[in-house]
Amino acid sequence: MKYFVYILECNDTTLYTGWTTNIDKRIVAHNGQKNGAKYTSTRRPVKIVYTEECVGKKEAMKREYAIKQLTKKQKILLINGNNHTIDL
Repeated sequence: MKYFVYILECNDTTLYTGWTTNIDKRIVAHNGQKNGAKYTSTRRPVKIVYTEECVGKKEAMKREYAIKQLTKKQKILLINGNNHTIDL
């Protein structure tokens, strides 16, 4: 099974980080169907701006945690592909 870490950009320009096994299904959920995150429910629509495939669930959860510890500026660098300057 594939696992992914993703970053969403919300309508208010905030960034939301999560992990999933199905990116398409998860983005639909965040945009209004069942099982979307409470955080994104008031910040719709959201769009996916970054995805990263992980080897397993444990790695995806660790990676999600690491990304959540970054500042918004660091997340934007990651999104733009300038992650060589970020120590994860």
